[in-house]
Amino acid sequence: MLLTEVEQAARWGIAPKTLANQRCRGDGPPFIKLGRLVRYDPAQTDAWLAERVRVSTSEAA
Repeated sequence: MLLTEVEQAARWGIAPKTLANQRCRGDGPPFIKLGRLVRYDPAQTDAWLAERVRVSTSEAA
């Protein structure tokens, strides 16, 4: 099931505007465009988030 921007933001505890800003900058989670609609696949966003786990602030991104 695909999630709306509001649903995805609530899932992560962030503002929907944060996701919109990330989409514009191109540094956010993967999303799907269906016409004018933006949707998020939870499996893809979870994988994207897991790739960003670090154990130290000095660890390369």
